[in-house]
Amino acid sequence: MIPRYSRPEMAAIWSPESRFRIWFEIEAHATSALAEIGVVPKEAADKVWEKGRDAVFDVARIDAIEAVTKHDVIAFLTHLAEIVGPEARFVHQGMTSSDVLDTCLNVQLTQAADILIADLDRLLAALKRRAFEHKLTPTIGRSHGIHAEPVTFGLKLAQAYAEFSRNRERLVAARKEIATCAISGAVGTFANIDPRVEEYVAEKMGLAAEPVSTQVIPRDRHAMFFAVLGVIASSMERLAIEVRHLQRTEVLEAEEFFSEGQKGSSAMPHKRNPVLTENITGLARMVRGYVVPALENVALWHERDISHSSVERMIGPDATVTLDFALARMTGVIDKLLIYPEQMQKNLDRLGGLVHSQRVLLALTQGGTSREDAYRLVQRNAMPVWRGEGDFLTLLKADAEVTAVLKPEQIEDCFDLGYHLKHVDTIFRRVFGEA
Repeated sequence: MIPRYSRPEMAAIWSPESRFRIWFEIEAHATSALAEIGVVPKEAADKVWEKGRDAVFDVARIDAIEAVTKHDVIAFLTHLAEIVGPEARFVHQGMTSSDVLDTCLNVQLTQAADILIADLDRLLAALKRRAFEHKLTPTIGRSHGIHAEPVTFGLKLAQAYAEFSRNRERLVAARKEIATCAISGAVGTFANIDPRVEEYVAEKMGLAAEPVSTQVIPRDRHAMFFAVLGVIASSMERLAIEVRHLQRTEVLEAEEFFSEGQKGSSAMPHKRNPVLTENITGLARMVRGYVVPALENVALWHERDISHSSVERMIGPDATVTLDFALARMTGVIDKLLIYPEQMQKNLDRLGGLVHSQRVLLALTQGGTSREDAYRLVQRNAMPVWRGEGDFLTLLKADAEVTAVLKPEQIEDCFDLGYHLKHVDTIFRRVFGEA
């Protein structure tokens, strides 16, 4: 995790202190469950909680033990025994390391998902507010980067809102899928530990019991989780690229907020660069980069190995921390985005009315002209305008073949901007609901 792109709440989930605290809770709950079914003394389970509940686990001490044992869970259990005393011999009864590691990872991922869902809620709120603010602000819709037909800026933001709403649903589903617990022993058969222990720990940790594990929780769950993070990152990049495009000097329909005292370039004092959305674009690449290792973790040797472990120790923190930071940054960009309706109108008018070409084409066909001839007539008048040689409406009115089909007022009616906006309310209702 890079501090520059980390936020404290998400980073804290992945700290050694948090990890060891979760490990303790898993072990302590398992010991309590064993006591309930009479496998270990209840006094021993109570002592584990009494000594460990408020203990501060010494990360340096655990690291020092691991340097000798070469095993992180054993190092933790050794340190826990130093804290708890003789009753620690009842901890980890019938369990294997993956019971602790996998359950802990899933606790951390569900905690991370909760933060990311809240991040998405804040981004959605910003998108909705700005979408309604510019619901009827006309702007040019582009295809292939070229002026196409009029839309509204609110519709652009509504589209992003709908996309991130889908992403929120995906993340909620991914959270549910990842929230499982395995306390099933060395090969997942519960040979040395009762399944009731797993059910008890799962309930206490806010998870569901894994239906069947091989010692290792199936990694298709994790692959799905990280794939959803990658999709969210891609959606952010799509929105970031649109903002970057809109901020180009030749476009300048919107731009990132530029604060007092901010500097855009070390060399050119006039520069106002889209640095935030460029940063989001880069961070999105990183989050997507963690998806392939997660997919490759699904296939383990002979049902169980730990080749996934080193991967997840890296991608778990990095993917969630990076996405959390990027979502917060995107929310700030949208919330403070500077929007220029006058420039949008100016760009709408740049092509001399060509954005209404389809309307003319349809009017001609409805007037009895074949589609092929109508297309030829419209394109014949459009190309000079494209080259800067006149005004589209004027040329159409001067074309005898066009006026033989359409009266001047019918041609003029084809240039009504409001025609393109008549269903904005319908789209907004679909996206945001009746309210």
